[in-house]
Amino acid sequence: FSSRATSRQSNSIPRSNMVRCFALVIIIAIFSKNNEHHNILCSNFFAVEAFSNIDISSSSRLAKRKMHQFRHTGNKASAYNRVKTNTLVSDDDDDDSFHNEHQSALTLRSTPTDREEQQLGSADEEGILPSQPASSSFRDISIIVFPLLLVYISNQWSRYSISYLVDFSPDNAAATFTAMNVDLQFTKSQYGLLASTAFTFLFAFSSLIAGSLADKYDRKLLTLSSCLVWTLATLAQSQAHTYNKVLLARVVMGGACAFAAPAAYTLIADKISKDKLAFANSLYGSGVYLGGALASLSLLLDETVGWRWTLAVIGGFGAVAAIVSGVLLPSDGDRNNIVVIDAENGDDARSSSIQHKSDGEENNLFSSARQILSIPRVQFIYFASFLRFCSGLMIGVWAAPYFKQAFPDDAAQYAVVNAFIVGGLGMTSGILGGYIADGLGSWVKKGDEEDLTSIAEGAEIQSAGVPSILRDNFDEETIRLLLPIVGSLLAIPAWYLATHSGTNFEAAMFWLGVEYLVAECWFGPTIACLQSTVGTSKTGTAQGMFVLTGAFANAAPTLLGWIYGNKVIDATTSSSSEGLASLLSVGVCTGYLLSSVFF
Repeated sequence: FSSRATSRQSNSIPRSNMVRCFALVIIIAIFSKNNEHHNILCSNFFAVEAFSNIDISSSSRLAKRKMHQFRHTGNKASAYNRVKTNTLVSDDDDDDSFHNEHQSALTLRSTPTDREEQQLGSADEEGILPSQPASSSFRDISIIVFPLLLVYISNQWSRYSISYLVDFSPDNAAATFTAMNVDLQFTKSQYGLLASTAFTFLFAFSSLIAGSLADKYDRKLLTLSSCLVWTLATLAQSQAHTYNKVLLARVVMGGACAFAAPAAYTLIADKISKDKLAFANSLYGSGVYLGGALASLSLLLDETVGWRWTLAVIGGFGAVAAIVSGVLLPSDGDRNNIVVIDAENGDDARSSSIQHKSDGEENNLFSSARQILSIPRVQFIYFASFLRFCSGLMIGVWAAPYFKQAFPDDAAQYAVVNAFIVGGLGMTSGILGGYIADGLGSWVKKGDEEDLTSIAEGAEIQSAGVPSILRDNFDEETIRLLLPIVGSLLAIPAWYLATHSGTNFEAAMFWLGVEYLVAECWFGPTIACLQSTVGTSKTGTAQGMFVLTGAFANAAPTLLGWIYGNKVIDATTSSSSEGLASLLSVGVCTGYLLSSVFF
């Protein structure tokens, strides 16, 4: 292999080297037919052989870029992101350093693909993680996602229903039967605390623990247990007669709700093939919008049976979701002592792809968190997500009180229209976002493979225009982030117009629908990019930290509530609804703009 370094001066591949390469592949395949891992090496040998004959110290910047992309793409993108040396050899590097670069590329690409990990799963007696074939059909995805989706709908309905069970109308016309704040006598600032910070208090701490547990233990058990706890907390709120009791129930609910997403997303990442991962994540994430739609319809239920029985109905749905999921959701057992497929350490190919959690290895929660946060891409994803969560939570907590104040005569109509917007358009945006993100990833991957083939054959690559710019600056994973970038920018004018439509209810609802349609495409692509960046062994911890960013973002609606409650607004505003509209416009639009920058 190293002797081919002398042939670097030619940009074409000698025919003798091609023949020798195929001969070596056949010989190695014959002698390693019982060793699946060596077959992994063989499957990638030709690409490295081709690159060894390209003069990458020449002035061809395109060849250098493609070699760089080759070393940073593949089914295990996380292995590439952990490589410390991201530049090609310089002009004055000797043959040994060039050989080492090729060995590095060979080692990187020897990481098992998703299918090859399944083959490795047959060696149970060696302590290797047993795996099942990754699913890619819509039917298989639905079987995994549907029970998780039911639980997530319950999660979101329980969490956000409180926004529709309060009424801060200035004429004090609200009744104790329908308005929780009137019955329990709490203020606007106390509502902001109840809806966000109180929920976040235990939610933030539980998020990290939930992610770590999801990497080790039965995720079905975690999902069902957490669902039952927040269901009981919801029922406890329905029986509360003081503000403090509701506050305590919200704290307990927050701690339980934190376990849902990490357990679900890690299970989806294990069971669904990579090329459908963003779509599956978006399908599960649609629970946010379906739960939000049901929360909006709680306004109608509240007017019929009152706020207490409304919470009782929500708790009943949670119990049903737990039962259905207990029947349908597959159990994956205790995974605490099972080997994790990874590509972070090791001297040879096999040890580089299998990381044992052996005695003396530092593998606790905080060390995993430090490793995850050491990746620059992850840092930007988390900060951008925090800003995006700030905007979304301000809308989720304060949009309903605003529109009920701005259009008091259209409260019932708002409940139905908002349910359609959140559940229909929000879910559509989320699912389409995941589908488009997977398509963009496949497009970049296919283009890179075609360019690699052209380089190997010595042909000139013909690419220009916008597609070339995208492929030059994004890889298979990061191109998915175009969805949250563009979506956040488009959401800025839509939200501003939704809150500045005057007395025109139809116009306000139209722009609110546009805002949901363009903004809610961000979740699935962001999760997919995060998962592929950190690797399978730390997916749960990374997901818990992602949920934690949303927990910190709950400070935004709390701050807005404090400012609004203390009337720290422009003195020229003529009404309470106009003051709230101004605060929402500034806060939400600023969050959208900054999140797009960091994405």
